[in-house]
Amino acid sequence: MPNDAHPLNEPGRTARNIDPCILVIFGATGDLTGRKLTPALYNLGREGSLPANFACVGFARKQKSDEEFRNEIKQDISDFSRVKPIDENYWKTLHDQLFYHQSEFDDDAGYERLKEKLSGLDTRLSTRGNRLFYLSVQPKFFPVIIEKLSKHGLIYDHEDETKWSRVIIEKPFGRDSDSATALQKDISHHLHESQIFRIDHYLGKETVQNLLVFRFANSIFESLWNNRHIDHVQITVAEDIGIGSRGHFFEEEGLLRDVVQNHMMQLLSHVAMEPPVSLSADAIRDEKVKVLKSIRPLSEEDMKEGVIRGQYGPGFINGEPAIGYREEKDVDPKSAIETFLALRLFIDNWRWAGVPFYLRAGKRLPKRGTEIAIIFKDAPGVLFQQRDNPNLPNVLAMRIQPDEGIAMRINCKVPGPSSPIQPVKMDFRYSSYFGQSPPEAYERLIWECITGDGTLFARSDEVSESWKILTPILDYWEKNQPKDFPNYASGTWGPKQADEIMEKVGRHWRIL
Repeated sequence: MPNDAHPLNEPGRTARNIDPCILVIFGATGDLTGRKLTPALYNLGREGSLPANFACVGFARKQKSDEEFRNEIKQDISDFSRVKPIDENYWKTLHDQLFYHQSEFDDDAGYERLKEKLSGLDTRLSTRGNRLFYLSVQPKFFPVIIEKLSKHGLIYDHEDETKWSRVIIEKPFGRDSDSATALQKDISHHLHESQIFRIDHYLGKETVQNLLVFRFANSIFESLWNNRHIDHVQITVAEDIGIGSRGHFFEEEGLLRDVVQNHMMQLLSHVAMEPPVSLSADAIRDEKVKVLKSIRPLSEEDMKEGVIRGQYGPGFINGEPAIGYREEKDVDPKSAIETFLALRLFIDNWRWAGVPFYLRAGKRLPKRGTEIAIIFKDAPGVLFQQRDNPNLPNVLAMRIQPDEGIAMRINCKVPGPSSPIQPVKMDFRYSSYFGQSPPEAYERLIWECITGDGTLFARSDEVSESWKILTPILDYWEKNQPKDFPNYASGTWGPKQADEIMEKVGRHWRIL
């Protein structure tokens, strides 16, 4: 190691080249751009992680000037950046790298003007023709935007060694197996798989990235990571908010498409995967695909007993009244869209045979939190067990958000002669140990796209296998409409049937 090398630098990261480039954000006036994307760019640039020769062009349908766009972005950064107040010295740099382009998404003339603008910026800023296109738009616009980019020469051959073009696609990728296959077929006419970055912001969270390190760099846990020692696994994605202004979107998608098919299946595959042969993007994604292919198909009996859907009604959140889903803006008063889902899955391989994976996600639950909980099997009952008060099982909990960290529950003797056993918690938190909050997920993901590393992005076969598991649920729901919606009050942990799928086998959902 060189004398001036920092011993705690992440190997490989700082060594990767960061090519000059232009980022074009389609849907630049949308909520995602203001709340997440531009604050992420600001923080990356402030910390020196953007290329020196860089520009960002906002592409949207509204008329506005470059200066109006810049002023809006500055306000968004002031409101939503994790680091405050805004650094005026760095803002001067970013200000001069921001531009706006007005066009409809299907307007050929608009793409020709965009091509001219990007060419001019290449000359002015020495960005070498490298392009990163972020599709922060409704999924129905993905094919037309990609087709227009290709038609007007803005997407290059993936084997071109002089410059590159990449496309970031927001979730959801398709609405079921057939639509995902059709979408992949459409975009593969214009893009090679190496140029497609299907973004899932959960994969940018530090705790999710740390899952592989936790499992494969700590032999103490890897030896226990199997059906001999683990009773079951719980994955929870809970939100206390409703759908807000996303009524139109949620009426089309629902919770299964919005959260389960992407976020939760990614978390499951990270927990259950086998050790990859290397840390290359394809080696890791190969193992994730193997997990998804091993998930037992759901039978009609599974749909009835092991898949519970719900929709929130009026209730209270933090003591304040909350309206029901059907009273939300842009929602059908008789809507049958699910805002809650609990299901049980089995992975039929040597490591996980017989271990149920319980997934639970919902809106308007009592609190916000995402957690993976590994519940270990009980110790034999001959020692330290009380018949009327059995010891609680050991639990390893990985908090994805908020307050990222890892906790473990173990049983311990209380001081004194009576020797009662009491559960205690060993708790590690990123913010307290490292003295700072982890970067926002979009910061890491945008940086990975610029460097061309696909590790944290879903490959086409991952998406396909995930839809194969979940599309039968959608088909079953289509034929069997719910008769009890809304079936849980805002501020509660979902319909009672979700508790029953655990309780009837002597298990219980963890309280976050």
